[in-house]
Amino acid sequence: MKFALEDFFHYLTVERGLSANTIQSYKRDLTQYQLFLVESENVEDWDQISRAHIMKYLYALNDKGRSAATVARLLSSIRLFHQFLIREKITNQDPSLHIETPKKDRKLPKVLSSDDVEKLLSLQANDPLSIRNKAMLEMLYATGLRVTELISLKVSDLHLTMGFVRCMGKGSKERIIPLGEMAKEALENYLEGPRGKLVNKKRTEELFVNHHGSPISRQGFWKVLKAVALEAGVTKEITPHTLRHSFATHLLENGADLRAVQEMLGHADISTTQIYTHVTKSRLKDVYRSYHPRA
Repeated sequence: MKFALEDFFHYLTVERGLSANTIQSYKRDLTQYQLFLVESENVEDWDQISRAHIMKYLYALNDKGRSAATVARLLSSIRLFHQFLIREKITNQDPSLHIETPKKDRKLPKVLSSDDVEKLLSLQANDPLSIRNKAMLEMLYATGLRVTELISLKVSDLHLTMGFVRCMGKGSKERIIPLGEMAKEALENYLEGPRGKLVNKKRTEELFVNHHGSPISRQGFWKVLKAVALEAGVTKEITPHTLRHSFATHLLENGADLRAVQEMLGHADISTTQIYTHVTKSRLKDVYRSYHPRA
């Protein structure tokens, strides 16, 4: 059974071009699934699995208190794996067919107000690291990039004269995102000297580097964001993804086209982008309740 899993992960890497983080997620999901089949159901081969086995597994997850979103993600991993087994002629039937996906709890993403974004981006930038920090945050809010995409950017991906950045997103899909004037100015300030001082004599292609001149990590960016938010007096809970959510919500609030926002965010399905229309409606209701005299 283990060899089929390894073949599947190789397929995800080579043929699907998925990121290391996504493949790691599939590994966790399917290793857990295999462990249940072997230890609880005494299954020794993939072609022994029935719909009942998968249903038992999903019920077991539910009994452990796993959320509907988690169960739905695990079922998605299982389905893709069983489709792979059929394609490779390891099995001849898909036991995951016709199993209903649990309805996910629809949680609205948390976004910052325009005032909080203004506070966050008004940080004092007077040394190489703070100038880098301002460039990173301006870039994130201006483009809605995922943090992994931000820290993977190379200097050659920037086209400041033309006013855009080239990004490789999920599934190695390229997209072009425009840059606003504030982001362009912050990036120019960073590239004019501070980045060179941080890199020193290292040959680093990545745009954003740490104080050693090496590419900044996700954890490194997380620490920067928390420190800047604390200094700026932003009390709302904030994560790297909060700026991405704020980017999309503020665009839609100001009349941007949903399809254009989908393209900039790199969403394969517009239904993923539509969650932000619910956020704007929710915010409008809050404004109404706060200011209408008879609300």
